[in-house]
Amino acid sequence: MKISIASDHAGFELKSYLISSFSAKHIFIDSGPSSNSSVDYPDYAHKAVSEYKKKKCDRIILICGSGNGIQMSANKHKDIRCALCWTNEITEMARLHNDANALALPARFISFPVAIKIVNTFINTPFEGGRHKKRISKINGKQ
Repeated sequence: MKISIASDHAGFELKSYLISSFSAKHIFIDSGPSSNSSVDYPDYAHKAVSEYKKKKCDRIILICGSGNGIQMSANKHKDIRCALCWTNEITEMARLHNDANALALPARFISFPVAIKIVNTFINTPFEGGRHKKRISKINGKQ
């Protein structure tokens, strides 16, 4: 799987850890930043989403301190369903029922081992489809 991954300065360390932990099985497009110097999360969220929109990757992982700002930035884009996840169970439901194509992680509120579990679930859980497909189509106003 190809994954576009981005963070802000608060998520830089976790982003680097995830890339090194999963790079044997998955290809990452690192959409930045390249250090933990202070940056603005919207710039990197939009960059990662752009890779997805160009069909250069299958999913997106975004990381900032709380996960909120970077998630809000990603969800401004049509057809992006970015789920803020801090437990494995929430992640599973986001994939099963919402077909989340983007994952936002709160770097200041989860441990590295928890992040690994969440990313594994995000990568490996399929969309359930069925009744959920109709609901998802309503997110962008399609009926």
